[in-house]
Amino acid sequence: MLIFSRFNAWCCWLLISLCVALLSNLAFAADVLAVVDSRHPLQVPAGVRIIVLDEPARIEAQLAANLPADPSRSAAIVRERLERGGEALRHRIATSYRGVVDAWSLGVTTIPAVIVDGRYVVYGEPDIAKAIARIEAHRSAQP
Repeated sequence: MLIFSRFNAWCCWLLISLCVALLSNLAFAADVLAVVDSRHPLQVPAGVRIIVLDEPARIEAQLAANLPADPSRSAAIVRERLERGGEALRHRIATSYRGVVDAWSLGVTTIPAVIVDGRYVVYGEPDIAKAIARIEAHRSAQP
């Protein structure tokens, strides 16, 4: 009976440790933000929010592509394109502008930027996992 109890305790400890590790990684990944533009590709792990700073301009360029010189006809075509895009396009536009505002409010000055917990930032590292490792190393060195 003593062996069984030790085995159960060990299994419970292992299970709890595994759950804590998995949940802490999920919580950590939820607090990671990467800011780039379309010319700076990143290696992005799942769960990382990406802000592409030139996305609003790219969407506007798509909406304005091949418009005629007549302003009223151009406006009608853009309205038609917006309607055809539906909710998905409206969501894409809103999300892209919200991202630009979020990056600006965080004070991002250089891209690529990887931000953790809205407090720690690594500039210039295109590998998000490496940037996170640098931040974790800094955090562990601080008392």
